[in-house]
Amino acid sequence: MTGQVVTVTSGKGGVGKTTTTANLGIALARLGRRTVVVDADIGLRNLDVIMGLENRVVYDLVDVVEGACGLRQALVKDKRVEGLYLLPAAQTRDKTAVNPAQMNALCRQLREAFDFILIDSPAGIEQGFRNAVVPADTVIVVTTPEVAAVRDADRVIGLVEAEGKNDVWLLINRVDLQMVHRGEMLSVEDVLDILALRLIGVIPEDDAILVSSNRGTPVTLDGASRAAKAFQDVARRLLGEEVPITLPDTSSGVWQWFSKLLGRG
Repeated sequence: MTGQVVTVTSGKGGVGKTTTTANLGIALARLGRRTVVVDADIGLRNLDVIMGLENRVVYDLVDVVEGACGLRQALVKDKRVEGLYLLPAAQTRDKTAVNPAQMNALCRQLREAFDFILIDSPAGIEQGFRNAVVPADTVIVVTTPEVAAVRDADRVIGLVEAEGKNDVWLLINRVDLQMVHRGEMLSVEDVLDILALRLIGVIPEDDAILVSSNRGTPVTLDGASRAAKAFQDVARRLLGEEVPITLPDTSSGVWQWFSKLLGRG
């Protein structure tokens, strides 16, 4: 088994990057792929809370890198979803506790045991960002349709490409079509024009995301909400399926934009 490393990253906080990582991990596991989500945000550690696994954390990523425990000891199995595991970040250390070479070595171990390794990158462009991006086969840049967030995403995309990563995708989060129609929010097309990146998914604004994250039960666990279906579709696209990207009340369809960016339109 040679697993695929997918790094989920963004500019500054507030775009739902960590929630995206959690929901994609659940969706991939539910599609039968053995999946581990890795919290690379050393010093903060939020992924375990969003996934509702914080009470089961004993060891963390830094413990593994420093040899204080084995990799198996640090992995937290999610009992709700078969084949899903979490490797938590350390709370009491900072991002300099791990370097890119150590992350590469860790991911080599994880590739042998998992189909997908999802790395939740720290927000921003410091060393923690590079730790998360260097091992990646695929990078997903998460943004919201706001001017400041898109500007941050543009900077992140440049840095990802400077690391030699070619399989880079854009995920647009928290799209509110009513605000778009009123001209109060950038449209999906606007964001694509600015960033000129391949689109892997559009997640609609959905109160269920906030509620579920606060409860430690990501929306993809029940799969009932619009956001849950959107995350599930992104997971299927990661597996190579051609799943149309659609939004409610969109007459022209974002799929044409997706096809154009893939060179299929």
